[in-house]
Amino acid sequence: MTTHLPLNIHSLPKTLPQEGSICIELAEGIPIFRASEKVHTRIEILLEKEKKSLLNPEEAKELNEYEELDDYLSLVNRLVRNIYLNQN
Repeated sequence: MTTHLPLNIHSLPKTLPQEGSICIELAEGIPIFRASEKVHTRIEILLEKEKKSLLNPEEAKELNEYEELDDYLSLVNRLVRNIYLNQN
């Protein structure tokens, strides 16, 4: 079975930690990939600045890159879940 991912990530945020940026949790025996607390904290800071219209262009780009990463992780989680569900 070949699966083509329709989502391409063009770059990762410069502030994304090289280690500890993604954590894996189990949900009903299925691995789920999530951004770490450190990443969530950075995203919350950027979202708060965005809400107050205080984001500079670099921060806006960074927030957009985090959103792309979140979309990608969501896609990976759906694919992994479908694989596990189709095996049973």
